Order: sequence, then C-alpha cells, then structure tokens
Amino acid sequence: MASPLQVGKRQAKNRWTAHPMEGWDGNRDGSPSEPLLRRWKRIGESGAAIIWCEASAVMFEGRANPNQLTARKEDEPNLRLLFETAMEAHQQKFGSTDGVFMGLQLTHSGRFSRPNDKKMEPRIAFHHPLLDKKFGISPTDDSVVCTDQYLDRLVEKYVEAAIAAQNAGFHFIDAKACHGYLSHELLAAHTRPGKYGGEFEGRTLFLRSIIEGIRQACPGLQIGVRLSVFDTIPYQASADVGAPMDFTQNIPYCFGFGNDPEHPMNIELSEPIRLMQMLRDMGVTILNLTAGSPYYSPHIQRPTTMRPCDGYKPPEDPLIDVCRQIAVTRECRRAVPGIPMIGTAYTCLGKFTAHVAQAVVREGWADSIGLGRQMLAYPNLPADSLQTGTINEKGLCCTCSACTTSARNGMISGCYARDIFYKDGPNAATLRGIMGTVLEGTEM
Repeated sequence: MASPLQVGKRQAKNRWTAHPMEGWDGNRDGSPSEPLLRRWKRIGESGAAIIWCEASAVMFEGRANPNQLTARKEDEPNLRLLFETAMEAHQQKFGSTDGVFMGLQLTHSGRFSRPNDKKMEPRIAFHHPLLDKKFGISPTDDSVVCTDQYLDRLVEKYVEAAIAAQNAGFHFIDAKACHGYLSHELLAAHTRPGKYGGEFEGRTLFLRSIIEGIRQACPGLQIGVRLSVFDTIPYQASADVGAPMDFTQNIPYCFGFGNDPEHPMNIELSEPIRLMQMLRDMGVTILNLTAGSPYYSPHIQRPTTMRPCDGYKPPEDPLIDVCRQIAVTRECRRAVPGIPMIGTAYTCLGKFTAHVAQAVVREGWADSIGLGRQMLAYPNLPADSLQTGTINEKGLCCTCSACTTSARNGMISGCYARDIFYKDGPNAATLRGIMGTVLEGTEM
C-alpha cells in the first residue's frame, strides 16, 4: 500500500484513496460550510494519496440535497477554498504535498434531485417501471424526462464546472457515472428514443460528450470516472430481510447496465468492460469502481450487518457483498489493462481492512483501495497503517449507517458513532431518537 501509483502524468505516493462522499452539510448557496471544511481538513490529514472530493452539482436543480456543494463557474473561489483546505492540512501534517492527487466529482442527481427540500424534484433519463413506482413518479408524466436539448446544455455545464475546478487547482475531475444519478441512468436508457438512448453508442453519448468537451477546454486536467459497473433490481425498503421488487413482468429487463437482461439479478460485464475500454482510449486516466445505488440497493456498495433506516436488513452476509466487489474489480482490471482502478466496499472489513487491501493490491486485483464511511469515522487509518503498521480498532467505522441516516433526515453528515464533533453536537439527540438502540449500541 505504500508503493507509488502512476496516474497519467502524475504519481500518487501510496495506494489509499479517500472516496467521494456526497455531503449534506454545505451552505444553501452551494458553498462549503465550516463542518464541511472540517471534514476535508481531516481527509487531507488522512495520509491517502488520492483525494476524490465529494459530489458537486454542476447546476442548482441537479443537487441531491439543498446543502450539496455546487461546481459552477461562479463557484471557483469556493472550490479553491476546498482544494487548499485539504492540501494545506496534508502539508502541515506530512511536510509536503508531493504525491497527492486531488480531484473533484461533478454530478447531476437526475432522478434523485432534491435541490430545495426533502421533496424529490426528479429529472429522469427514461421511465423505469420499478423505480418510478418506488419513488412515486407517474409513468405518464413526461415533464420529468430530460430532453435531448436539456442534456446538450448540461454537457456545457459540466465543461464550465471542469474549467472552474482546474482554475481552483484540482488535478483531475470525475465525470460521475454511478449510483443511479443521471449519467449512470443514461447508461441504461435502452428504451429512450433519440440520440441519448437506445444502442450502446447512444447510451454512452452523454458521458463521452462530457469527456470530449473537458479535454478540449481543459488541457492538462486529468479526467476520472466513478462508475457503477453493475446494477441490480431495486430492493424494497423494509424492516425485514431485503428482497428485490417484483420484476417478473419486465423480462427481458431493459432498464439496467451491467445486468443480464434475461436474469437481471446476475452480473453481465460485457458492456461495462466495453465502456471502460472506450474511456481509457479517450484519455480517461483513472477509474473508481462501485456498483448499484444507495437509494435502492444499499447493501451492494456499502455492506453492513445492520439495517439502514432507509433500507432493509442485509439479504446476505456482508462479506459476500465485499467479495463480489473485489472479484468484479479484478475481472475489470484484467479485461482493461492500462488504466488504474480503485476498489470499493472495504470499510465493512473493520480491523482487517488494511490487510485485505494490501493483499488485493499486491496480487494486482486493484491499483488503489478507496475508503468512504471509514474516512468519516477514522480518517487516520491510511496514515496509521502506513507509518506504524497498526490501527486504532476503537476508531473503526461500525457500519451503523448513522452518517446516511442523519443526512436522509436533513442533519449535517458525519460519524455520530465515533467523531465527538457529531456525537456531542446539536443533532445527536435527535438522531438517537430516530435510530434508538442501533446508535447507542455503537459506543465503545
């Protein structure tokens, strides 16, 4: 994990990545708040060489919550503050920022847009029979479907955001294509008419247009993509063991990416691999691999032994979910050489996280290991594992999902189980009232 990683023309000094995490703690105008800057100061001090900054919306109506960061051309000073906060923290702790590779994730939340309050204001790629039902969208309401003209303009917004990020100092941007957001949903738009749907070339056009536009406008700025390489049938929120929605009337399943249309609970990687090869050949220099969506299949990308408040009891041992992600990343890396790939879903491994990470990288199954929830609970894990070969087991993420439960209920996002800033903060009592013994049981 201490070995350097070449990413394009830059070198990351180790193999740890701080994953992008969608924050619910910015200011209403899209600027970073003090709690948000505190998070990124801690991540700058973490020792991770690749810092993949959180989802930032390229336009207000594409925010996943009313406190999400925005990345528009007028936000350049705010983006510079975010970049400098993390980099200065790293400089102060480690004496140098050589070998730090920091990027900004650009997004439009699409179906899951909540720009003003808790109410969804969806902008969808196509009518999905299961997701429309799950999230209360009328299958006959075409006013929420993005037109081709809307997507054309949105490509321009991504380019403007990339210019602002480059001017602010970021080394790369992420053209986000994961977790059910708009770019990811378009990859599954088999039933969408027009140039942005249908066959593979149409379904990938939006993402390709963003990358081509940024390459032309921002020479020297590297481009990464966080990609959900497979999806699954949406699961039903329940206090019981999770189960997929009934999809028997929708075979062949024409609403997924990385699924087998005849057996949509099964992974089919031919199109994702084809896309990754295309991205590599277009000049994308790094891929961050994930899967599914936390809105309808949270156990897939954030394995846990506990039930999230907006989810269901785990339908399988979470180690199965961890191993599935490791195996898929290994398969993708073998099929698409020549581009670094970051692995996901390691937090659930607890005290064994660094051991498994080291083994995976040593065997060449992934090039870097990303941490998400763990960075909220125990951001110093990378530095501790690299410098001393030990970790603080009492600081580890317990996968209680308080970080997402707080966000889903309009509170600032953070680790309410481990971080005293949140445990003793003004929202802690409210959150304990929602989570009850689940959160109380995380105390160590």
